[in-house]
Amino acid sequence: MKLFLVVCVSALALSAAAPQAQKKSATAAPKTADKTARKVVDASKPMAIPPDAVMSEDGDYHYTDPQGKKWIYRKTPFGVTRLDDSPERDAAKAAAASGAGIKATEDGDIVRFERLGPFGVWKWEKKKSELDETEKAALRNAQAGNKTASKQD
Repeated sequence: MKLFLVVCVSALALSAAAPQAQKKSATAAPKTADKTARKVVDASKPMAIPPDAVMSEDGDYHYTDPQGKKWIYRKTPFGVTRLDDSPERDAAKAAAASGAGIKATEDGDIVRFERLGPFGVWKWEKKKSELDETEKAALRNAQAGNKTASKQD
């Protein structure tokens, strides 16, 4: 009885596999014709930064292609990536540089920072002498906010 069941299952599996083999051979011809009609890009080859690209101070390469489209090329540990250079990206970068979204609290010589991140609130503290530009901007924004709040009282 078990032998009969094994034979039936094997026959079913083979009969189901046969039409797929026929489909592959039937569809193989149109695919070869499509390859000649359109350009195929090999994704296994690493992307190269164009030689005309200009390196900016933040380490990115900016390039405008012959169609007038602007691109940003960035080196990552996984290879080179290409990003669309859009005005929204510049606005987001300017907002980050101005310290927007960072809450600063001054406590003597130490400044405590809070920023909403993807996994919750990020908190850190630094001495005033060790602040970077973004943190200095956040501290100025917090001080300006405190001055306007005290004027309203």
